[in-house]
Amino acid sequence: MRAILTLCLLAAATPAAAQSRCAPPVPAAEPRAAAPLVPGYEDDAPRTPTPLSDLAGDSPWLPRFEAAADALLAALRSGDVARWQPLLGGPWLGAADARAVEALLADPCGAFAPLFAGETPPTRRILGWSVPASYSATERAEIAARPEAEALVCWSARAPAEAVWPRTAAEADNAPGRPYGCVRIAYSLREGSPQWRAFIETPPTGF
Repeated sequence: MRAILTLCLLAAATPAAAQSRCAPPVPAAEPRAAAPLVPGYEDDAPRTPTPLSDLAGDSPWLPRFEAAADALLAALRSGDVARWQPLLGGPWLGAADARAVEALLADPCGAFAPLFAGETPPTRRILGWSVPASYSATERAEIAARPEAEALVCWSARAPAEAVWPRTAAEADNAPGRPYGCVRIAYSLREGSPQWRAFIETPPTGF
């Protein structure tokens, strides 16, 4: 019994101990010229990062993304591949990508480690891509009427007043040193049934 108790105490202390052994966070370099996911983006358009902004509180998409984010975070925190893999595409998630995500989630110094260490739910923001000011009213209406949407969901282990968030999609790469973990959720209302799939960016090195 004493041995079991000792093991339990060691297991409980592991997340905090592992975090204390991690190297001090350093600003991660911007990833390789990834084009922002902006509605209407064209390859010959200037590759200027599009700023992120909170999804509007009156957006009909907000409750859908909130429910998807809650389900996804619970699955990720469970550590059970059988729970989170279907939400990341199931059979369409490649084996190498699945291994990369699993390694990222298990990394004691990774972006998601602080989110899993405590019992308190992390602070969350749901971010969308700002429509360029050059878009006409007609183009904006067409975007709003589309039966699909994307958003970035980011979590931070810090208190709301202390949390730091990505300013562009390039900063939501879950690289070492980022004080948040992010996923991209693509939601569709096509074919009469709401469906969504999540994507987790993994650092380009180490996987």
